[in-house]
Amino acid sequence: MYGAERRQLLMHRVRRDGRIDVAAASEELDVAPETIRRDLGALERQGLVRRVYGGAIPLERLDFEPGVAQRDATCAAEKDRIARAASDLVPERGTLLLDAGTTTARLAGMLPAEGEYTVVTNSLPVAHQLAHRRNCDLHLLGGRVRGTTLATVESWAGDVLARLTVDLGFLGTNGFSAERGCTTPDSAEGAIKAAMVGASRKRVLLADHTKYGHDCFSGFAAISELDVLITDSGLDSEAVEELRAAGTDVVST
Repeated sequence: MYGAERRQLLMHRVRRDGRIDVAAASEELDVAPETIRRDLGALERQGLVRRVYGGAIPLERLDFEPGVAQRDATCAAEKDRIARAASDLVPERGTLLLDAGTTTARLAGMLPAEGEYTVVTNSLPVAHQLAHRRNCDLHLLGGRVRGTTLATVESWAGDVLARLTVDLGFLGTNGFSAERGCTTPDSAEGAIKAAMVGASRKRVLLADHTKYGHDCFSGFAAISELDVLITDSGLDSEAVEELRAAGTDVVST
């Protein structure tokens, strides 16, 4: 395959999937990872993609948030492992805060059946899973519902969070890095996430490795504000050390 054909194929994949992974593309096309990196560098110079940790995303989609269904299908196995590791941190009883997100929604389905919990969430999918659980006293934050993420945002949710103190907060993010912390494309959702950080005694971020190095518009927490980051084994050791140096415990699944 000629280089131009390979780069055309890479652009097709990145537009279709929202991201291209260097390791996966290298294996599929039977070329060295460095070849894929050079191709992505060429596409970046043409203004077609932006390089991120482990791959690239289409430049035209930098401000685009995929819907819940598309995000749920991305890195599904990794998200399952992350949620399972997060469930090990859940005490037998207590107050929990579950942020909107496809990994936190997985965690909702894994909450122990024998525990006793007060659960606060701004996520409609999380609330749907827990509404009939007898061991969960469920509180759904009000406000405007964002159709993209099915999360409630703005002052109704923020005002309630400002008066709460929960034992353990599980947070989601669109991007994270040692330098920029946790970020999300929407400022209204970022404000609610920041309020969740403030309401939680212990803060746990659930984020797969593809989100590392992807810095979005609105920041909501520094890495040092997190007690634990649970990610997957796709995050390399150098990145793990950078995050630990920034002030959080990193658990790789």
